[in-house]
Amino acid sequence: MKLKYILPLVLLVLVFSCSTDDDDNTNPVNEVEGLLLVKEIVNGNQTIELFNKKGMFETGYNEISIRLKDNTTDTYYEDAILSWMPIMQMPTMQHSCPKSAITKADGKDTVYKGFIIYQMTNIDSSGWSLTLDYTIDGMDYSVTETINVMQYENQNVASFMASDDSRYILALIEPKDPSIAINEMKVGLFKMQNMMTFPVVEDYTIALDPRMPGMGNHSSPNNTDLTYNSVDNFYFGDLSLTMTGYWKLNLKLMNSGDEVLKGEDVTEENEASSLYLELEF
Repeated sequence: MKLKYILPLVLLVLVFSCSTDDDDNTNPVNEVEGLLLVKEIVNGNQTIELFNKKGMFETGYNEISIRLKDNTTDTYYEDAILSWMPIMQMPTMQHSCPKSAITKADGKDTVYKGFIIYQMTNIDSSGWSLTLDYTIDGMDYSVTETINVMQYENQNVASFMASDDSRYILALIEPKDPSIAINEMKVGLFKMQNMMTFPVVEDYTIALDPRMPGMGNHSSPNNTDLTYNSVDNFYFGDLSLTMTGYWKLNLKLMNSGDEVLKGEDVTEENEASSLYLELEF
């Protein structure tokens, strides 16, 4: 073979080799990009990583992303089955709180997701623990760890007894970033079945009357009551915010028969409902 044919062949091999090396060294996708680590829980050869956008748990609605790492290979499990149970330890009793199932995050290989609604905490953020049960390749594991839950600055969750002698938990989910506009308002509503079980309440109505106590207690136009959405099991309505500042979101909870279970109309004589949530921006 002549030299003029050998040199192009060698160059072609070198180019292909370099291209292959570049492909092998491509950085893996960061599936928790934009999230902050809240807690690592080590359980033998596995580590559970808990993430959210703030890097901490707070009272109210917490959306949580989870990864499960194999400590021996430093890789993440893609086919685990997980469940959890948050527990608040009181002086004479303990209870849980509303929570979702844990499911695989859409479009992710190693990330699982769910939510927990902490309805209370201690002044020093103590009192809560989290038990995680999980299955890998047919083997069952469990681990319990104490966690810190900070008190949110405004009332973004309400726990209350209603006129039907049931305890409910109502949590504000949206808007996370309110603006001077008609905002989509989203809340979760749950009934306390027992100390450990909080099923979703379906087909109620939540009347909305937002007010600004520091500005003459004025309201705003074009608000709508919140109604149940069976697709994601939350309640949605329109929240009109006409200026920045502190807003009290006065609410009335009505069952499927339009009976008022909690809350009152805002009038000149009654400046606020006994059922409300807060936001400030």
